[in-house]
Amino acid sequence: MLFRSARELSAVRGFLAFAQGAEGVPRLKGPRVKKGLPRPVSPDDAVALAQDVAEQSSEPWMAARDMAVLLLLYGAGLRIGEAMGLTGAVLPLREVMSVTGKREKTRMVPLLPQVRAAIEDYVARCPFPPEPDKPLFRGARGGPLNAAIIRRAVRAARVRLGLGERTTPHALRHSFASHLLARGADLRSLQELLGHASLSSTQIYTNVDTAWLLDVYRAAHPRA
Repeated sequence: MLFRSARELSAVRGFLAFAQGAEGVPRLKGPRVKKGLPRPVSPDDAVALAQDVAEQSSEPWMAARDMAVLLLLYGAGLRIGEAMGLTGAVLPLREVMSVTGKREKTRMVPLLPQVRAAIEDYVARCPFPPEPDKPLFRGARGGPLNAAIIRRAVRAARVRLGLGERTTPHALRHSFASHLLARGADLRSLQELLGHASLSSTQIYTNVDTAWLLDVYRAAHPRA
């Protein structure tokens, strides 16, 4: 039996589990859930988002911190968990930085001058001196910065800026990939920069780029 929605399937499974016990529930086929394409944020919006989040920070050093984190996600394609996992051992910064990603896989990512400057500004302002074995990005009391704080700040900022619900910290990583691909980066290089285990994970960005171009076309063309 094929169900039209995952919600219908979940309801039937729950009823059968209640009536017959978990062992009496037959295998039921549900619809394939199509994975939504990530939507890139424009370069101007990515910078505006970082600036808006920073402007809402209660302390100058926290403003510098939030700016550095968000520029790092967009400028180097890091996952937010990877940014939170950086330690003072990455200092002093160079043109490339070592990042540890999923499954403890290490990769090298280039640092744009603007990103390096933002991180160095944060380090100079931070009241907690950097230590090789301590998190680079600190919370208000000096402990590790919680990624939820950045996510919450981005949610508030996207409302103020009128950006879509898909504008999240992870969308900045998608934007990094999509913009590089649009400017001619090859998939293999992009795979290394993103830290994907397989090329198939990177190939989604060929579809993202097409979707983004269609969005631009529809928004700009008078007959679209």
